[in-house]
Amino acid sequence: MTAPRIEAHRLRCRACGADYDAQALAICENCIGPLEPVYSDRRTRPDRATIARRPPSLWRYREWLPLNGEPVYSTETGFTPLIESPSLARTLGAGRLWIKNDSVSHPSLSFKDRVVAVALNAAAALDLDTVGCASTGNLANAVAAQAARAGLPAWVFIPEDLELAKVIGTAVYGARVVRVRGTYDDVNRLCAQVADRNNWGIVNVNLRSYYGEGSKTVAFEIAEQLGWRLPTAVVAPMAGGSLLTKLHKGFREFLADEIVAGGIPRMYGAQAAGCAPIVRLVEKGEGRIEPVVPDTIARSLAIGSPADGGYAARVIRETGGWAAAVSDADIVTGITLLAEHTGVFTETAGGVTVAGARALAMTGRLTAADEVVLCITGNGLKTAEVVQDQIESLPVIAPSLREVSDLLDWAAAPAA
Repeated sequence: MTAPRIEAHRLRCRACGADYDAQALAICENCIGPLEPVYSDRRTRPDRATIARRPPSLWRYREWLPLNGEPVYSTETGFTPLIESPSLARTLGAGRLWIKNDSVSHPSLSFKDRVVAVALNAAAALDLDTVGCASTGNLANAVAAQAARAGLPAWVFIPEDLELAKVIGTAVYGARVVRVRGTYDDVNRLCAQVADRNNWGIVNVNLRSYYGEGSKTVAFEIAEQLGWRLPTAVVAPMAGGSLLTKLHKGFREFLADEIVAGGIPRMYGAQAAGCAPIVRLVEKGEGRIEPVVPDTIARSLAIGSPADGGYAARVIRETGGWAAAVSDADIVTGITLLAEHTGVFTETAGGVTVAGARALAMTGRLTAADEVVLCITGNGLKTAEVVQDQIESLPVIAPSLREVSDLLDWAAAPAA
């Protein structure tokens, strides 16, 4: 492996405060709490103008990421569009509404590209020469694509019933893809053992402390793209719960460093009803996550025992937000609603976000006074089969102008 030009930050336990040297470790050996990177209060932070002059990637915010020095890998990832949609705002009853569109993220069309970019650079800093992941699909794509670009061997472990497009979108890059009989939680437990035995960098297992920080860049970009201000509400899909907690952390860090002014947005989380342990915890108001067996078309969110679920529920409550669980039928409606109003085709996780926002608006939790950002985390081409009914009613005609005229007459006729 090329000698790294970067160094990884030290780690500290979020629960007990124990300190650790930089290493591939995500769980505190004292209390089993999660480890997080330590940022020096004395580090230099750039101002808005300096950030704005930098190349359009997530590394424009490198002082808020857990690495010192220039990135070695994935230097083009990040800075996806923020798209305003007045028509979807009207449909949902919000004052203004934007789509944070990570369905066009480089290189594998999901927000997982961000976390993998940070994790691979952490692997370089820690001199790990093989990377891998446990994945429900998008992470598998991101690890395989970025490892191929970096010239790193990659082992990707997935549930055996994953969507075909996501399996193909991983295997094509030459990664070693292993299909595991069982749920994501079974796959994740296996990968924890694999990481320990082989000294590999499993990005969402032993590199998770560094990996998760990449999600903060979604918050940083939202703030910058809104003109260095914050929305009043953000809606994000929840699988393990990390994205929502890191969005909140990113907003807090920009406020603390006076990059933006104002208040923390209300944080809203959405899950599929067939796998909604975080939503249930929010609704209960207290207690612990109760694991579930996933049963939903939203397989990228199908984590029955979410690692950051308790923290996500706490963030939701502390910011005055809420959570919504939506049916599979509502997810499909969310996908089509987004496509018809914004021209963005999202996968099932994005359908959960839109359907969740719709449910929250119907109960008065999102209002005409709100400026809302919906986090769209993956591309619809990855789960196109869930909307294949759209093509069943498409007309088929002969190459005849008369038949086109008849079709136009039919289309113009009042509905019965």
